[in-house]
Amino acid sequence: MKFFCACLCCLIFSVGFSQEKKHTSTIDLNYFYGNIAEHNPDIAHLITGHPEGYMLSWNRKTFGFEDWEQRYNYPDFGVTYAYQNMKNEYLGSLAALYAHYYVYFLKRHLMFRIGQGVAYTENPYDKVENYRNVAFGSKLLSSTFVMLNYRKERLFDRFGLQAGVTIIHYSNGSVKSPNTSTNSMLLNVGLTYNIDEEPLSYQYTLDENDGKFTEPLRYNMTFSGGVSENDVVGSGQFPFYNLSFAVDKRITRKSAFQLGTEVFITKALKELIEYYSVAFPEVNVSGDEDYKRVGVFIGHELFVNKMSVIGQLGYYAYYPYDFEGRVYMRLGIKQYFGNKFFGKVSIKSHGAKAEAVEFGVGVRL
Repeated sequence: MKFFCACLCCLIFSVGFSQEKKHTSTIDLNYFYGNIAEHNPDIAHLITGHPEGYMLSWNRKTFGFEDWEQRYNYPDFGVTYAYQNMKNEYLGSLAALYAHYYVYFLKRHLMFRIGQGVAYTENPYDKVENYRNVAFGSKLLSSTFVMLNYRKERLFDRFGLQAGVTIIHYSNGSVKSPNTSTNSMLLNVGLTYNIDEEPLSYQYTLDENDGKFTEPLRYNMTFSGGVSENDVVGSGQFPFYNLSFAVDKRITRKSAFQLGTEVFITKALKELIEYYSVAFPEVNVSGDEDYKRVGVFIGHELFVNKMSVIGQLGYYAYYPYDFEGRVYMRLGIKQYFGNKFFGKVSIKSHGAKAEAVEFGVGVRL
């Protein structure tokens, strides 16, 4: 997820250095405490206490000097550092760095924040020294958090308070096994501080017909890749490649719907088929099964300035070997460079089980 952080940091600095003051900044510090959810029975032995930690965030507030800020109700964005003690001797502690984005509701008192970044665990799986940690197979992990808080700014001079609920997910996206991952369900309370003495005035300059926007059909081609390891611990990391074609229809300035097809070439799946054909003859795997898959998908793309958020639901039309089920999902982000070319990072999963972290490039014509 380094790509995500780099893209959002570039956005922060690109709007920050201007002659006219168009943004203000805040920082907030939150303490959290809660439980690890038992989403998989294999991690039951890792839930022995109540994890706790803190989040320190820097936020850039927007006031509508650019049109996209007004369309999204003047959102905030920034970076977050988090530390979490999992209260389990096998899981240890984690530190994470996120790029985050959040929107407001209820007269800007209710805040929803989502962050994506990279986490470091001090105590990953080791077949000799830490074989019980089946949640984290590598030191570097992908991490996502969502936060829903009631916030009141400037209660005491520049200080304010916020409180609510937070969910933090850690996983390495099957880059290395084992990877059962964890989900922490947390309560948080925090203190906010406005760096600038006075807020700016919100701008209301959009045309009343701004929401009436469409585009003709656009055609997308994306090439993605990465490395993954199958569920057999120690089987090794292998490359994978995906090639997708899609058509999309943009119905508003914010939204476009997609329909497409894609081909998956996953070498870790090839290794898994060969392994089962030799190690488990009772499962009737010959070893000659085709490891390639072809999927069809529908999706939605949410445009936010030069970035967008994608969500897709797919079904394997060509599925010669049964692996994790025929339905798959994908969540990710794109960064556009001009009007046609983009970079992409996404997570492909089957239900709650991640298959791969995908890095890709593409063109939208």
